[in-house]
Amino acid sequence: MRSLFLAATMLASCAAIPLAHAETATPPAAAIPTEAGPMPAGKLDGSVVPSTYRLDLTVDPAKERFSGHVEIDATSRKASRFVWLHGKELKVSRVTATAGGKTLTGTFAQVDPTGVALLTFPEALPAGAVTFAFDYDAPFGEGPAGMFRVKVGDDWYSWTQFESIDARAAFPGFDEPGFKTPWTVTLRTPAGLKAVSNAPETATRTENGMTVHTFAPTLPLPSYLVAMMVGPFATVEGTVPATPQRATPLPIRVVSTKQNADKLAFALEGTKGIVQHLEAYFGQSFPYPKLDQITAPIMPGAMENAGADLYEDSILVMDDKASTSQKRTFGMVVAHELAHQWFGDLVTPAWWDDIWLNESFANWMGFRIGNAWRPDLNIGAGALEEGFGAMNIDALIAGRPIHQPIPKNADIDAAFDTITYGKGGHVVAMIAAFMGDTRFRDGVRGYMAKHRYGNATSADFFGAMADAAGDPRILSAMQSFTDQQGVPLVTFADGKNGAWTVTQSRYVRLGTPAPATQWGIPLCARQGDDRQCSLMTGPTMKLTLKGKGPVVPNAGGTGYYRFELPAAEWDKLIAGAASLPGGEAQALEDSIAASFMAGRATPAQVIAASAALARNPDSYASGNATSLLETMAARGVIDEAAKPAFRGFVDKLYAPQLEAMGFDPRAGAHAGDDPDKAQRRVALVATLSDTARDPALRSRLAAAAEALLGGNKAALDPAFYGSGMRAWLGQTKLAGAQKLAGVALGSEDPVFRPSALRAVAASGDAETARWVLDGFKDARLRPSERLSMIAGILVTPETREIGYIWLKAHLEEMLSGSGGIFLAARLPGTLAGFCSVDQAKEFEALRPRFAGRSGALELERTIERVRDCGVLKDARGAELSAAVAKIK
Repeated sequence: MRSLFLAATMLASCAAIPLAHAETATPPAAAIPTEAGPMPAGKLDGSVVPSTYRLDLTVDPAKERFSGHVEIDATSRKASRFVWLHGKELKVSRVTATAGGKTLTGTFAQVDPTGVALLTFPEALPAGAVTFAFDYDAPFGEGPAGMFRVKVGDDWYSWTQFESIDARAAFPGFDEPGFKTPWTVTLRTPAGLKAVSNAPETATRTENGMTVHTFAPTLPLPSYLVAMMVGPFATVEGTVPATPQRATPLPIRVVSTKQNADKLAFALEGTKGIVQHLEAYFGQSFPYPKLDQITAPIMPGAMENAGADLYEDSILVMDDKASTSQKRTFGMVVAHELAHQWFGDLVTPAWWDDIWLNESFANWMGFRIGNAWRPDLNIGAGALEEGFGAMNIDALIAGRPIHQPIPKNADIDAAFDTITYGKGGHVVAMIAAFMGDTRFRDGVRGYMAKHRYGNATSADFFGAMADAAGDPRILSAMQSFTDQQGVPLVTFADGKNGAWTVTQSRYVRLGTPAPATQWGIPLCARQGDDRQCSLMTGPTMKLTLKGKGPVVPNAGGTGYYRFELPAAEWDKLIAGAASLPGGEAQALEDSIAASFMAGRATPAQVIAASAALARNPDSYASGNATSLLETMAARGVIDEAAKPAFRGFVDKLYAPQLEAMGFDPRAGAHAGDDPDKAQRRVALVATLSDTARDPALRSRLAAAAEALLGGNKAALDPAFYGSGMRAWLGQTKLAGAQKLAGVALGSEDPVFRPSALRAVAASGDAETARWVLDGFKDARLRPSERLSMIAGILVTPETREIGYIWLKAHLEEMLSGSGGIFLAARLPGTLAGFCSVDQAKEFEALRPRFAGRSGALELERTIERVRDCGVLKDARGAELSAAVAKIK
């Protein structure tokens, strides 16, 4: 699974990812008979093991409920009247068990809000083979969890999204990743609707006025990868030509809602190339007999259902005129999800504590294979941006390691965070770079071959890597990063005649004691052309560099660590920042910011680094050059008196670049530019408009947005929708927001609609924020969109206090409503923009509200971030503000 916005910081992703998994309202839990034993809060007791599922569901998306008949062949390992399994908000009308030639009728009861259920029979089922049968109906979800439906235009559609534990909301079963079985799916739909599942459709027939779609049995799958989609879909079809790994063409389709029919060809062609690159890497054919690439408008990212991947509309729906950013997202996310077809689907974690292995590897592959598919898009550099972003979360004391025990269902969704994706992907990249690409790839291939169509654990993966590396130290080095939290800080000292003493410690922010932690760090540093790599396993080591120029402590930027230098060496590195390779420039950005946050780097060094990095040709490096100063301004560390000077500094850095590059807001005006240049222009426009608040540029953007809303679709290129709409709302305030929201809800365009709603939420206008929170009642606004807008208000500096007051009064409503996998886990992060020791203390009062929920850890992180910012503001705010005010 890939959250669409995990490439951004956690704070930004909270605004953009609107949904959460299993915090929905449920009927009162049934009483548990004493003789049934304790309820399994996480893993089931293993006394019943499923071997085959037969699903026969009647699905009409225009109705509020669906129904089904499910049969499960299983083996019971002991005689018992009771069977633990899963089912959430299912109205089960009949359940039977057939075993030993006898059929018994039992009862079904959900006993826990996470969907743990108990079957009770009048007498003990014997050990051995058993077949369970269920008749039931259940509600469609409003958000992307379980089987959910959405009205698009005049038509209703339904999709499924089961990761992590929402298959139980669509059918009763044993909803754990360790149970991999074949599935036979039958879907009964109104005539004229299409149905999609994991396996190829084998036949259709008409029965009682309904179309009955039958599908071939699947290869072994866990429940979370099962897919069932129904609606009047538009499709485009093709094949991936045969490859050295696959003798026959692979059938593929792109499946979307009807209004997207003319923008599916790009995804079809792009998917073909990505599949071929993945087959070459894994050295084997695509693991399933067909591939459907499916879109849903409210999906908050993408999901790797075997042979039936699901994506948010804008990831796939585009043409060749799409922005560089949208194409980068396509390449990275599609490569990520299709890598999962091998790493996650073909070989599946035995339990959720190893989900990091799925997601971290797929994240690394997403950037790697996306870059191989379209090198011109510079997708690969985004992996480093995401990894360095994860360090801001990993540096907190409140946190978790990548790999950790998950004893309870309520703990599962917290594992789908920036630690798993950003840190995990960066650690995989670091180990791969240190081992060498061929050895790492061979380890992956050996791991896949050994566990094909089965389950595996972290220990299995580590063993395969150690075997391939021929170096047992790799095992302990990897585990030092996966099994303990925190960011290593490598400090370079002495350096006389190129002989450096390097010391490792745990990085912490100002005012926080550093816990004693030690890693096995694959450290690579360079000076000029002299590059040295060593596995640092002790607290200190000696490193000799004999090249010319500044010392670069993180050569290539692939190391998951921060660095500290003597002041003179910092100054040398900063002076050469404009010419550093992109990865090293990003490492410098991260480490100089971290040094300031820890109380070491001076404001003058931060300002100088921003100015130098803004000239770096890499769009990721230059685009983030002023990010620390922007954060300090947004959180009030830079005071109001210094903010005009800060905006002037940003304008002076970037306005000449935009002038030299040229800017025309009209659609397609810069179609001939190379992708990285196009993306750099987009970033420049956003920074100059939103941060520097350049009046001439904002006026030009606002005029273009006005023309767009007046019907001139060519007036504003989609790449500038966000900047243009925000500039226009700066002029038009509440009246403009109401108009823009109305136009957005009348559109199903997968780029325009969310861009417009996000702009309204982030307007910074108090009156608009209050209207969104209490007055925006349009029935066309989907629940997921409303949640996203609320989050947008919370993370916008000018309206966060208004949003917080509203959230305190509506928190239980938010947590008990319909959602998807990310809401409860990330909602506290929307408050992380505050900056005060007192505010952090106030947030502590929210702990009882999140106790036992997946957001408990994120609340602790938020409290720490807000407190740390308050400590930094008190200690260094005046110093930083004075330095910024003096910029000329």
